[in-house]
Amino acid sequence: MKRILLLIAILFIFHSCAELQQVVDSLPQTGNVLSNADIAPGLRQALDKGIEKQVSKLTQRDGFYKNDLVKILLPEELQKVDNALRKVGLSSLADEGLKALNRAAEDAVKEATPIFVNAVKDITFDDAKNILLGEDNAATSYLSSKTETALYNKFKPVIRNSFGKVGADQIWTNLITKYNNLPLTNDVNPDLTDYVTGEALKGVYTMIALEEKEIRNKVSSRTTNLLKKVFALQD
Repeated sequence: MKRILLLIAILFIFHSCAELQQVVDSLPQTGNVLSNADIAPGLRQALDKGIEKQVSKLTQRDGFYKNDLVKILLPEELQKVDNALRKVGLSSLADEGLKALNRAAEDAVKEATPIFVNAVKDITFDDAKNILLGEDNAATSYLSSKTETALYNKFKPVIRNSFGKVGADQIWTNLITKYNNLPLTNDVNPDLTDYVTGEALKGVYTMIALEEKEIRNKVSSRTTNLLKKVFALQD
């Protein structure tokens, strides 16, 4: 008991990152106190929880479209297309165009979980310490650095195929053609596949970061003993 009280006192006194790092390094390996071997698994649990709880929501119908945090809007160069069509009574067509973009993202995110699982498995003790002592989105940033390229390459062909499956290619061809036929407009032809791929990636990391922040700041979100033990260090 005295050893535990002493450890708590040290954690309050040594509040800087460098000092806290030393404390984490010196944590005992056995007993009731958190061991070094617990830290990486604890971070893995946090990321797994974010993936399971939040990313899975994005794969559902309207997972993007009805979620204001990640809803994919038109790229800047097409905002004028949307506005112009709505002004001439074509709001329903513009809405269908937005839905098509978001449906494609929902399809693509279904490909994400295996890539995330592999990245989470690779978290080392040193990675975990840096994440634990980092910002509210440190774990998400780590995951992004390890998965962004692989996810982009995985998402893009799925989104391209999804555009064809849900008719997005036809919808946007029709929409842009109508816009280009309006008087006093300049023709546009953006690469929507690349744009939606990038926005889908942002959405995925946004949702994981949301869950990470919850775990870091709300004890009630730490649903396992290991999560409680590990994240108690950064409280």
